[in-house]
Amino acid sequence: MQIHPLFWLVPVASIVALSMAWVFFKSMISADEGTPRMKEIAEYVRKGAMAYLKQQYKVVFIVFIVLAALFAFMAYGLGVQNPWVPFAFLTGGFFSGLAGFFGMKTATYASGRTANAARKSLDSGLKIAFRSGAVMGLTVVGLGLLDIAIWFIVLSQFYTEGSAALITITTTMLTFGMGASTQALFARVGGGIYTKAADVGADIVGKVEADIPEDDPRNPATIADNVGDNVGDVAGMGADLYESYCGSILSTAALGAVAFAATDFQLNAVIAPMAIAAVGIFLSLIGIFLVRTKEGATMRDLLKSLSLGTNVSAVLIAAATFGILYGLGLENWLGLSFSVISGLAAGVIIGQATEYYTSHSYKPTQAISAAGQTGSATVIIKGIGTGMISTCIPVLTIGVAIMLSYLCANGFDINMDPASISKGLYGIGIAAVGMLSTLGITLATDAYGPIADNAGGNAEMSELGEEVRHRTDALDALGNTTAATGKGFAIGSAALTALALLASYIEEVKIAVQRMADEGNAVMQEMITKISDIPSFMDYFQVNLMNPRVLVGAFIGAMAAFLFCGLTMEAVGRAAQKMVVEVRRQFKEIAGILEGTGTPDYGRCVEISTRAAQHEMIVPSVLAIIIPIAVGLLLGVAGVLGLLVGGLCAGFTLAVFMANAGGAWDNAKKNVEEGNFGGKGSFAHKATIVGDTVGDPFKDTSGPSLNILIKLMSMVSIVMAGLTVAWSVF
Repeated sequence: MQIHPLFWLVPVASIVALSMAWVFFKSMISADEGTPRMKEIAEYVRKGAMAYLKQQYKVVFIVFIVLAALFAFMAYGLGVQNPWVPFAFLTGGFFSGLAGFFGMKTATYASGRTANAARKSLDSGLKIAFRSGAVMGLTVVGLGLLDIAIWFIVLSQFYTEGSAALITITTTMLTFGMGASTQALFARVGGGIYTKAADVGADIVGKVEADIPEDDPRNPATIADNVGDNVGDVAGMGADLYESYCGSILSTAALGAVAFAATDFQLNAVIAPMAIAAVGIFLSLIGIFLVRTKEGATMRDLLKSLSLGTNVSAVLIAAATFGILYGLGLENWLGLSFSVISGLAAGVIIGQATEYYTSHSYKPTQAISAAGQTGSATVIIKGIGTGMISTCIPVLTIGVAIMLSYLCANGFDINMDPASISKGLYGIGIAAVGMLSTLGITLATDAYGPIADNAGGNAEMSELGEEVRHRTDALDALGNTTAATGKGFAIGSAALTALALLASYIEEVKIAVQRMADEGNAVMQEMITKISDIPSFMDYFQVNLMNPRVLVGAFIGAMAAFLFCGLTMEAVGRAAQKMVVEVRRQFKEIAGILEGTGTPDYGRCVEISTRAAQHEMIVPSVLAIIIPIAVGLLLGVAGVLGLLVGGLCAGFTLAVFMANAGGAWDNAKKNVEEGNFGGKGSFAHKATIVGDTVGDPFKDTSGPSLNILIKLMSMVSIVMAGLTVAWSVF
């Protein structure tokens, strides 16, 4: 198959991204790490983070070997799957884990240097933290596009003839997304349990019971808390968005292969999402270099400096999209360009809405701080209410983006004929690509958060001056908001990606049926003639709201979101209880800790979090894989489609609620600590600490894990499509 010349921009962009990530990493490493005490603390965190990641990868390796063996059996034993799937699955997981590893390694070296740079100026600290976060962003997009480029080149050598070749290539590539999703879920859940067990334990015993400051070196859980910021919010988030990024590009490419199968534009439609993502890398780099601030900057000033970089990149990619799609000569290139813009606009709106509901510069979070004057119960009530209300704008925004991208792509054809539906679905997919096209800088703003948080911890434990601590507190507060915004962005992109994957599932079922029909299966030979397009597919499998299999599947999908959250919340609770007991024991048994003359056993707390995370992450993660398989075998294709719709709707809304409520509680505490409503040590402060403690697993464990859940269930369903068709009860 002849590859379009524009495709070669994809591997070039990936190499540029990885090269710039290396440049930023070397620049950060060359900066001074500070005093001997600062270096000692940073080394504690580095060792703890790497020890955890090593243990996590051991567990994930076993899971991957088992699943790869299962896929190999399905491909070579049962003949219900493409033989490339086991290999694609493994590479997806490998690159996802590699992206998280590089990001976390950078973060653990950057936090001490950020604290030391803050001794000089606020701008110096911001630059080191943000450009170190950019290493994570550029590594994710670089490795993602590199993986896509390699697979496309390889598969193009084996599938060379006809429009069916591109459909087979793109759906095969889509399955490596399951590897990325599986790795991402383990990283998110395990990292989330680790970090929140340490954080909750440190807060309850340290700040509430012992009345000592956050990140105080006398607290035995402090190092574990700092380690957790890296394994959860850097390695976990990196693996999460790697999976979203690749999933959106690959699902859109697969939809393009189908929507334009009978035209001369098929290859161009497949290349388009890859090209948009490639150009997005170059434009993200421009935005990264624009981020800077001035001494004495307020929270709004800091937010504006980050917004400048992200918004400039978004505007530039919007303009570039018109040129890319026009250059590819796609039919209705103008409408598709507006589909991309609808995705970009949705990402910006969701980010701004998240900022409004979680930043203490605005009324919702300030009201939670004020509620602290009447106790922790009113803080929790107010935070839950704020989180629930905050779901309205993201849900409506995604709804509008779906409709606009669908209609723009199919020329506002509302007749629902097969060609119109396919092109509309391609528009939804390319809108997801648009939302994620500037991931290089968007993820940089997110990874910046835990680096700034650790810098504040390093400054506190190293007993740096009040002015330095004030600067790191400002960077940390900004990081809380950018982290919340990043979670909202990740959840929004997950909704569009999951919808595109839903359409890709239909195509994968058709391919599985065709494969079995070609092997002489008479039932499949008859079936393939009746599911040639989406309307006939829906009719044949009775995918409608009057089919009880669809409704039961939808209920199970909605239930899965709540079950998953319940399991992860309880996991954090159990792990945090162990941490609380250990910190209390050390305060009681190790002489001189609270006086500052004794040395806490930091390693024991790191060990507790590590073991708890490894043990507790297995059940919820495995359930996310088992549920789609079980529904497919018991309820068939109709049940699976119901499951994916129910999981998407409930999971998206629940994820937004939990992420925003948790972010608002966190910044409400920060607002009090800045001197409002009595300041540190006041009644309101202790009440908001309780709210923040409740919100920790909301925003850092259960909430952000849900966007992986809804995509992983889609990916598992796609990979298992052949088994569902061949072995389902109905």
